[in-house]
Parts: sequence; structure tokens; C-alpha cells
Amino acid sequence: MNENEFFEDWEDAGSLFECQTNPPQRILFADDDKEVRRFNVDVLMDSGYEVHAVEDGATAWDALQLNSYDLLITDNNMPKVTGIDLCRKLHAARMAVPVILTSGLLPVDELRQNPWLPVKATLLKPYTLAKLLGKVGGILHTANGVRAQLPPPTCPGQPLPNRLFL
Repeated sequence: MNENEFFEDWEDAGSLFECQTNPPQRILFADDDKEVRRFNVDVLMDSGYEVHAVEDGATAWDALQLNSYDLLITDNNMPKVTGIDLCRKLHAARMAVPVILTSGLLPVDELRQNPWLPVKATLLKPYTLAKLLGKVGGILHTANGVRAQLPPPTCPGQPLPNRLFL
């Protein structure tokens, strides 16, 4: 068998098996502004996250009860249920989901009075994409320990993924 035949066989064998990698981390994104939702979801998905977007806090609460998420990113000023109220519900239900709270005017007094809320970070609107991705990566890195430090396994013949690891 010559060298070319060996590599052709290797490529054929590699195509028979799917490479096993960690599943993407799941994010729930809640914001009542359609354009903000769409833009942020696109950025997060392009960064390799699985994202579910909802338009208000009540719908976010329903989604949190039905699905498992690694992170909740929520606007504070939303109809039906605010971001702070959503955090209170998470705490009362003993759901361990870290939260990034976004708002044009952050509820600093409420956050100080309720240090037990699961808010791990805040983002003042308008925020940059670098800040968003930095906060998301930092929280998911902390939540998942070593997992975020290690690059995902690669399959022979596949290029490395286009992702930043913290």
C-alpha cells in the first residue's frame, strides 16, 4: 500500500464516524426589543452557543421550567415579568441558572438589597459585543470549570473550530 492509498483509506474511515464533542452550551436570551434579540442571538450562535430567545419575562419563566439552560441573559425592563422578578423566581424555585442582567438603567439598589439573586454580571445598554461575549465566556467558564479551558477534540482531517477559549 502506498502513502496516498493509506491517506485515502483514513479519510474514508473518518467520514463513517461522527466526531464526538461537548454539546454547545445553552443560553436563554430574554428581551422585549425584537432587534436586540435578533442581533444578540446571531452573535451568540455565531460564537458556538445554542440560544433560545423569548420576548418577555413570563415566556422566559415558562422556558426555564421546561428546558435546561447554562445561562440566562435577561433585560430588566420587560412586560409581564421583569428581569429582577425572574431572578426572584429562579431563587425561589432553587434553580441554579446564572444570570446576566441587562438594562438601560440598572436596578443597583435592588441588587444591593438582594445579594442572593443569581445575577452573576450586569451589562448596561448599549453594550459592546466584546463585553457581551466576555461576560458570557467568563460566567460559563466559571460554571463549567475546566471544560471551557480545553479546546474541543478534533477529528482527523477537520480544521480546528473558529472559537475563542478563555
